[in-house]
Amino acid sequence: MGSFLVPKSEVIMEEESTVDLLLDVDQSPAPLKGILLSFQHVFAMFGATILVPLILGMPVSVALFASGVGTLIYMTCTGFKVPVYLGSSFAFITAMALAMKEMGGKVDAAQTGVILTGLIYVLVAAGVKVAGTRWIDKLLPAVVIGPMIIVIGLGLAGSAVKNAGFVEGGDWKNALVAVLTFLIAAFINTKGKGFFKIIPFLFAIIGGYVFAVCLGLVNFDPVLKANWFEIPGFYLPFNTGGAFKQYNLYFGPETIAILPIAIVTISEHIGDHTVLSQICGRQFLKQPGLHRTLLGDGIATSVSAFLGGPANTTYGENTGVIGMTRIASVSVIRNAALIALSLSFFGKFTALISTIPNSVLGGMSILLYGVIASNGLKVLIKERVDFSLMRNLIIASAMLVLGLGGATLKLGPVTLAGTALSAMTGIILNLILPHESN
Repeated sequence: MGSFLVPKSEVIMEEESTVDLLLDVDQSPAPLKGILLSFQHVFAMFGATILVPLILGMPVSVALFASGVGTLIYMTCTGFKVPVYLGSSFAFITAMALAMKEMGGKVDAAQTGVILTGLIYVLVAAGVKVAGTRWIDKLLPAVVIGPMIIVIGLGLAGSAVKNAGFVEGGDWKNALVAVLTFLIAAFINTKGKGFFKIIPFLFAIIGGYVFAVCLGLVNFDPVLKANWFEIPGFYLPFNTGGAFKQYNLYFGPETIAILPIAIVTISEHIGDHTVLSQICGRQFLKQPGLHRTLLGDGIATSVSAFLGGPANTTYGENTGVIGMTRIASVSVIRNAALIALSLSFFGKFTALISTIPNSVLGGMSILLYGVIASNGLKVLIKERVDFSLMRNLIIASAMLVLGLGGATLKLGPVTLAGTALSAMTGIILNLILPHESN
């Protein structure tokens, strides 16, 4: 593993950003400003991170703890060069739920499967280390990267719209809260001055939350019932004498069925880092390298499952925050991870954040996910992709329709959909379609 890690002497950045950032990857804000910026990232990831364990019936505190630890593991593996936040992965929900059902409610197969999936990441990282990164440019030219980023952003659009309440039968109160949250973030981004301009989402969430309280949309019962201090309810694969719940490592067909998801999540991993590279004006897949980012993601996922938490993944919400604020500081993300780690022990605060209505998160997500999709358009414009060429038009069209149209392709135990199916389609078409002359 040592060959994958970056020595301290190499932590200095080897490249300059090609975009105008307020704070670059290796720069740090003043302490007080840094704390507010970090809390902004905590709020951005919180809703999705706790939703996964709620769906699966897992301890929320463990997911929050694993999110913080996983992000720190990732940063260590990448030499603190990539401003990525890791949170609970939605890709594993169906497979984990099915494994738990097959095991009579026990988490043995589900947790073992996720642990092994993380180890698959490590093996793939080793292969990438040997093969190098020259193949990335061939497989992922701008005509593939642009639509892939658009699919990543707009693929999440349905979730944002649903949370915001803009659906048939939706409550007007929730829709109003979402609109206010969106407008606060939008006006601060466009009209804000100084430091206020770089924490628009923090103000938007607070403003939306206060408005939701006024409309009677917030239930404070979970806060009143929660303890001030709680040790996260870890599940561990060994007996601790009663302090935590125990599960047993299990290697059966229910476990094996989870492993192919690695194909999908590795595709998403590459897509997320491609988006972040465009936003930050860097090439993170080459420096520090895909082998290091995969290594960090894989170890973080295995550690999370070992502790009884869900799989980890890179978070588009936090990438969206970076895109809107132009603050790419790794130290801000690192401190957000430390805050999440600390909050997992404070029951009342965790409960308070969990009372933020979906409409607040939905209003914010409309902007965040839209920013991600818009960066895909920026790639196509910046690289001057010529859509008068039928080849480019076919690749982009197929990717967008399959990625956004809800297409799925089942190949044995593996189901490709969304970003993964779109990316695979674009890569294959790019390799087999003949090039045209202008």
